[in-house]
Amino acid sequence: AFFNASPDADDSGIWASDTGPAADKDGNVFVATGNGHFDAAKGGRDYGDSLLKLSLNGQHLGASDYFAPFDVDALDADDKDLGSGGPLLLPDQPGPHPHLALVGGKDATMYLVDRDHMGHYQPTSDSHAVQTISLQGGIYGSMAYWNHNVYVEGSGDHLRDFEVKNGKLSLKATNGNTFQNNAATPTVSANGVKDGIVWVLITKGWNAPDRPEVLHAYDALDIAHELYNSNYYAARDQAGQSLRFNTPTVMNGHVYVGAKREVDVYGLLPTGTKK
Repeated sequence: AFFNASPDADDSGIWASDTGPAADKDGNVFVATGNGHFDAAKGGRDYGDSLLKLSLNGQHLGASDYFAPFDVDALDADDKDLGSGGPLLLPDQPGPHPHLALVGGKDATMYLVDRDHMGHYQPTSDSHAVQTISLQGGIYGSMAYWNHNVYVEGSGDHLRDFEVKNGKLSLKATNGNTFQNNAATPTVSANGVKDGIVWVLITKGWNAPDRPEVLHAYDALDIAHELYNSNYYAARDQAGQSLRFNTPTVMNGHVYVGAKREVDVYGLLPTGTKK
């Protein structure tokens, strides 16, 4: 099975800054599209700048539901891809919208959408979204969820922590650092609901010069508290040259960072090693 997001026009690519699609327990796949023609609200088949719910019907993969911002045509015209971001599916919530998806793109707006009734398109406002949240910078990647918190990093913005409560998001904390260019999707490591750490990897922007990546670690309960960054002791820990849209990977007590022509691995040092 395959799906074409714009069979009668062009563009509308699913790129999401190297973030993968999201899927629910029923096998539905959620993706966001980039700039392109949008005519689905008029009975067409083109889904530019939309959040799509893809489902199988026999051997056919199609859009069983979708959400498009009210200014979808302006997003296309102004190169403000919704699809620069990848969707995050939240755990089941109390209230009238138990199944929620969160997505944001270059336009620095996050949309909280009911996955069961995504709202399609409204011409005058985003009232068909459960909630919209404005950021200072566009999203290039996705968000991270841990223990009723959503962590998001906009381009040229601060790391932000939103509390998830009763199916809505509210800003809980903002980190003091301003991250220029494109920060990758945050990653959270934790021991269940304890010892949460938010890992943020600073990468490079479009046509930006080469520079070392910087790995930051923040206390997930207090993102103003930086636990570590790879430039603290650069002679030992500085990462390799940056790639675009890179995401730190945490496994078995190590953090893996892809860089140009290398993979850097971070972990706890032996007792007595200089920190």
